[in-house]
Amino acid sequence: MLPRKSGLDVCRELRAAGMAVPILILTARNQTVDKVVGLKIGGDDYLGKPFDTMELMARIEALIRRFRNSSSDTKPNIHTFGDVRVDMLGTTVTRQGMPVHLAAREFQLLRYFVSHRGKTLSRAEILKEVWGHRVEIFTRTVDVHVASLRQKLESDAKRPSLILTVPGMGYKLRPD
Repeated sequence: MLPRKSGLDVCRELRAAGMAVPILILTARNQTVDKVVGLKIGGDDYLGKPFDTMELMARIEALIRRFRNSSSDTKPNIHTFGDVRVDMLGTTVTRQGMPVHLAAREFQLLRYFVSHRGKTLSRAEILKEVWGHRVEIFTRTVDVHVASLRQKLESDAKRPSLILTVPGMGYKLRPD
């Protein structure tokens, strides 16, 4: 019930972008089906209105506690490949120790590549997961952003060794 898009759309987009943040859905929709949908698309908790402020605060504290515990244990936050270092939590990238300035969408694309390292990703999958676009839309957006990442991260963008093209299939980040 937000302007221009629903909270569920926001939740879906955050998860598609790889954002590992706790999400509490606070809504007037209290039907079981609404709760199930909210949790299945990426919500970590769901609280219907009317709610008690003390319960809301306790749920927020529990989410933060779980997030802190899980983020330090499960996935590494720093990824390196070649002379590139990506800090997922700090959203920073360096190459040969020097900061690389990426646009938000470039970082989201790089994050998606890192989380699927070694896997061939089709343009359609990348469009859907990083941009949230429908597959039937034809666009060169992915190619343009991959070229931009290569310019910023590769030693020789014309002969990429990190973000590889798989002819007729898509792209992949070089496996370990």
